[in-house]
Amino acid sequence: MKKKISTKLIRSGINQTQFMETSESLFLTSGFTYKTAKEAEQAFKEEKKRFMYSRFGNPTVEMLQRKLADIEGAEECWATASGMSAVFTIFMSYLKKGDRIVASRALFGSCHHILTVILPKFGIDVELIDGRSLESWEQALKKKTHMIFFETPSNPCLEIIDIENVVKLAKVKKVLVVVDNVFATPILQKPLKFGADVVMYSATKHIDGHGRVLGGAILGKRKYCQEFIKPFIRNTGPSISPFNAWILIKGLDTLELRINKQTENTKIIINYLEQSKFIEKIYYPHLASSSQFNLAKKQMSGGGNIVSFKIASKKNKGKCNAFSFLNNLSLISISNNLGDTKSLVTHPDTTTHHRLNKMEKKNLSISENLIRLSVGLEDPDDLINDIDNSLKKLKKN
Repeated sequence: MKKKISTKLIRSGINQTQFMETSESLFLTSGFTYKTAKEAEQAFKEEKKRFMYSRFGNPTVEMLQRKLADIEGAEECWATASGMSAVFTIFMSYLKKGDRIVASRALFGSCHHILTVILPKFGIDVELIDGRSLESWEQALKKKTHMIFFETPSNPCLEIIDIENVVKLAKVKKVLVVVDNVFATPILQKPLKFGADVVMYSATKHIDGHGRVLGGAILGKRKYCQEFIKPFIRNTGPSISPFNAWILIKGLDTLELRINKQTENTKIIINYLEQSKFIEKIYYPHLASSSQFNLAKKQMSGGGNIVSFKIASKKNKGKCNAFSFLNNLSLISISNNLGDTKSLVTHPDTTTHHRLNKMEKKNLSISENLIRLSVGLEDPDDLINDIDNSLKKLKKN
């Protein structure tokens, strides 16, 4: 029987022990024993499927991977120690010296660093383009390319990339397409349905959703995962701990409920922001005035809980006003994390994207007056009052 996502989030991947526990079991063990030397030999030759070492695999980690694969509609999933270890694993397991990757320039700061600083050291050619432009993708793919990578929506200004049409261009050239689906989550967007080959997550964000642990996930076809991801993780060690995997499993139980409520709260806050004289511009996927609104509606069932906005500021006052706004908040916490049950706010220009140069920031609309807000589960009226009180204090200053 085909199960809906609400059921999959609760019931998928469960592997009960002989004790028939209701909660998923936590296997805090680094290794496993064998009844005979022959059994150990068979395990290492992969003639017998069983757990050998938690860097290779663990029952709790496997439950997380099965659940995520079922939710995403992927053949296989491999969990990693963090979102960035998932990104790096994808790149380094597949690309080699002389290969080329094309990526959207709208990226999280650490992703940008890997692409522009680390990969070139290994002889990998990297080109960053305006991911919103299909013409830019088409032009970039005229050169021999091995991988495409992009975020949609992007961090922090929530640019939307046309997954389906980028995939069509890539398939003609036989290029692997990797999508960072962190902001949308598997609740609001399914890149594999639009033809993407690989989907990755920083599970630290919405999947945990409570700011407790780090984790990442890579999802795709079994052949790809077995050929590239499995040997890389097993031999280089970006493995997730069983404890972190167990926390993420429990986070998945409420993922849909949290995302739907957070999205609802975000809409209410955006309605307020649209009326505020202190707000210069709003960035949000399902904003009706956005030029990418129709594409966002096509790809995403909801706009999500991340909204970025620019505070109206006089020349050379952008950073001052942004900092004052953040410092005057009494309820919303300043943090570079996102996807938490608590509302979190950050200043991308000086935190998540501070390494980018002035031109790179300008191309991505990252200005000194830009604020990124991750909306939590608090009462939206309380959040609006906090934002409103802080903005009104800017006038007095």
